[in-house]
Amino acid sequence: MTRVAAAGLAVAALAGCGSSQTKGTATLWITRDRGDRVLLVDKVKAGQTAMQALQGAAKVKTSYGGRFVQSIDGVSGSSSARRDWFYFVNGYEADRGAADYTLHSGDIEWWDYRSWKHAIHVPVVVGAFPEPFLHGYDGNARDATVIYDSAGLERVARKLANIIHAKKLSPNRIADANVLFLTRADVPLSATAKTVSPVCASWMRRSRRIDSPSVT
Repeated sequence: MTRVAAAGLAVAALAGCGSSQTKGTATLWITRDRGDRVLLVDKVKAGQTAMQALQGAAKVKTSYGGRFVQSIDGVSGSSSARRDWFYFVNGYEADRGAADYTLHSGDIEWWDYRSWKHAIHVPVVVGAFPEPFLHGYDGNARDATVIYDSAGLERVARKLANIIHAKKLSPNRIADANVLFLTRADVPLSATAKTVSPVCASWMRRSRRIDSPSVT
């Protein structure tokens, strides 16, 4: 969560309210440099806020009325160094402060200390697989599908489809799904995102899609 975004949030209770109605557990990760260094992995109770879970597992200092995490276990953000703590839920960049997100069972709450020199917003990160395919965000999971572009990838595609509970989707439903795209081509992620767009229905008909219930 950025300093700019935090400054615009209304001030409320430091840790938020949470909810005791959600059962089960979530997982807390604390890392540095995009997960290169793992500092903490811990199980936490679902139903509490992301801030409450973090404060229960580490020493936390906040700013902006408790909405922005300034430091965790003595590692502090720095405007001059362009480094701060960012947090993600199931691989998604959070759309609200940690005091306002209630953890659901199975969630992965991930805090990473990283540079924002080149990218201050990262909507989705790699590393929490099989999330966000299984639990989505805020308790809502999109349909998942696996698309692969060559017969040699079918075996891997079927295994991955079982893991993420994939469905075979029509082209007009792809836009609202989480898509795991397998290709042997050396293409940028932005290009694959355009490739699986419903606009490219003709390509979709040529590609192969996996429906996990049929996997043996």
